[in-house]
Amino acid sequence: MITADFDYELPSSYIAQSPIEPRDHARLLVLNRKEEKLEHTIFSKIGDYLRPGDLLVLNQTRVIPARIIARKMDTGGKFEILLLRKNDSFIWEALVGGKGLTIGKKIEIRQGITAEVVGSLGGARRVIRFDKPIEQYLESIGQIPLPPYIHNKLDDPERYQTVYARLSGSVAAPTAGLHFTPRLFSQLKKQGIRFTKLTLHIGLDTFAPVEEEHPDDHKIHTEWCYVPPNVVRAVNMTHQSGGRIIAVGTTSVRALESAALRASEAYGIVTYEGPTELFILPGFQFKIVDGMITNFHLPRSTLVMLVSAFVDRRKLLSAYQVAKDSGYRFYSFGDAMLIL
Repeated sequence: MITADFDYELPSSYIAQSPIEPRDHARLLVLNRKEEKLEHTIFSKIGDYLRPGDLLVLNQTRVIPARIIARKMDTGGKFEILLLRKNDSFIWEALVGGKGLTIGKKIEIRQGITAEVVGSLGGARRVIRFDKPIEQYLESIGQIPLPPYIHNKLDDPERYQTVYARLSGSVAAPTAGLHFTPRLFSQLKKQGIRFTKLTLHIGLDTFAPVEEEHPDDHKIHTEWCYVPPNVVRAVNMTHQSGGRIIAVGTTSVRALESAALRASEAYGIVTYEGPTELFILPGFQFKIVDGMITNFHLPRSTLVMLVSAFVDRRKLLSAYQVAKDSGYRFYSFGDAMLIL
């Protein structure tokens, strides 16, 4: 297994630059692993493929306005800060978009907030210490960071949030969940389908391609997740009653399987809060997830590798080719897959 095995060609014209309206009118490609069958439908009809007693597991993380314009206090030169990860109330890991931002450099941000570069993590990554907790000011001074392949301006920032986003902490959205609407949730509940919510805060590394020749040599990004007791009860009870666990997005997959690794029983999960470095590659034995809702992911990414562990890599890339031939829209604002 080499990284090139997870490559595929995607002309830029296939990359969705704006979200579909309404949300649940995105196209849906249904891949049945057992029957080796592909079907085309729209997301609002996903209930046709779900059964009463199925449990959908959602990631309720919310994207923070992590993109900040700042200036160097010595020269007045403006530059951009993209917050990546909070270390404590004052210290963040960030990407900086300017030169000369060495350790000790003083920074000024709007509303009288100042900061200092206190560490370098290589490349454009820096550790920045703010003079006050920055989170309370982000709504007024920051902007929602869109993925680097989206070039259109987003008029409504809420379109890059799921309708159930609650806990702030991500710099990217759990995009598989963008297709759900309150109306669709109501419809699915009437069908006897249940929902539960966990949290995994997504970092910018989710967009980074694997550069190493062999995926095993890649150090995956660490993300914070919380699988609360109510999720544990819902998952374990669903399994005991014969229902299926359908993860909404690769982030929900990663959180669930991280919690499963900490369980002593052959099946089941336990409450977990903390970092996860779980790197799911082909050969991984899934303990919890029976189905997955996901978007179409970047070539050579850890996300396409994760999905390739759930469905045979060749079959997945074949489905991607069918999606291209059928005019599906790719990436964050694109269409979706349901894999059962």
